Amino acid sequence: MRVIPIASGKGGVGKSLAAANLAVAFAQAGKRVVLADMDLGASNLHIIIGHQKPGASIGALLNNPKIDFSELVAETDIPNLRFIPGDAEIPGTANLKASQRNMLARRLLSVDADILVIDLGAGTHQSILDFFLMSGQGIIVSSPAVTATLNAYVFLKNTVFRLMYNAFKRGSPAYAYLEQIRKEGSGLKMLYLPKMLLDIETRDPPSFRKFKASMDNFQPRLILNMLDSPGDAEVALKIRRSCEAYLGLKVEHLGVMYRDSIQDISLASRLPVVLYKPNAVLSQAIYRIADKIMQMPEGPSPITLGSVEDSYQEAAMEAEIDFESRKEYVEELLHSGMLSQGELIETVKSQQLEINKIKKENVFLKHKLAKAVNQGFKP
Repeated sequence: MRVIPIASGKGGVGKSLAAANLAVAFAQAGKRVVLADMDLGASNLHIIIGHQKPGASIGALLNNPKIDFSELVAETDIPNLRFIPGDAEIPGTANLKASQRNMLARRLLSVDADILVIDLGAGTHQSILDFFLMSGQGIIVSSPAVTATLNAYVFLKNTVFRLMYNAFKRGSPAYAYLEQIRKEGSGLKMLYLPKMLLDIETRDPPSFRKFKASMDNFQPRLILNMLDSPGDAEVALKIRRSCEAYLGLKVEHLGVMYRDSIQDISLASRLPVVLYKPNAVLSQAIYRIADKIMQMPEGPSPITLGSVEDSYQEAAMEAEIDFESRKEYVEELLHSGMLSQGELIETVKSQQLEINKIKKENVFLKHKLAKAVNQGFKP
């Protein structure tokens, strides 16, 4: 079974949109798909796929582990797609104990399916990191916003450190070294993994080899959502360079998705975008990403700098093509009368507000960075 956890460093980047629609695209390709809503505490995936939320859910299982897990796996109106609902109503479901995390992971991996898509919560809570690491091929969804790209990098950094804690036994020299670094706070050394690994290899070669094997199997992939123009696609390069330089991590690019108000309409209609408007630019982008995933090996495979470079060049080219298709699509809507000039003006206004918000975030982060640099260089 191919396991695809989907996460994001922050909310509001379209993670659940990607998870739900990719699951539908896989199902339409003839795969037996199970979609699990593991955004515990904020579960709403059933709305996106138009599924009437049943009584049995992950929240109920956490309260009563004796529940038959098969009762949670519900059929949907979409052929080949089954759904495991989360729970937004039971307090504490977002903060799981280690025993609960392990139990849920075992139950999820026992599901009979070709593909298991797991929609995780936003942020870097330990539970989210552990479920993301259920597969070495998880997907991180980001947007061009400065805070979103920064949080995508932070999420991957925390996942790498989680891999370290899993690889290093308590009491080992490597574990003691890692605890020392953690207690010292967020120093520059903590942000530069290659230097840390040199120290760990010297202090504790067996732990280093175990972690290196885990890192070799960790091959996260990126989806960049909410683009407004082809230039936004360049933001993905920042995530890639930061991961390579500071984490020694190669991140492949699965593709881009443009911002589209059609997702709001489809949500109101309780239909996934790929079902509501399969020929829309956004739907075609989702199908394209789904095809790439299905063509990839299920297990870890060697990743070269060349293949990573190709994935980013391909995504940049797709951003250009989709932008042209998007303009043609808007023109068709205008000429057909389905989109009025007033609606177009409102769309432009909303995008301008988003751009202004991003600019303010950029200025704020630059100010914080300059302040941190000045403090760091005080005698």
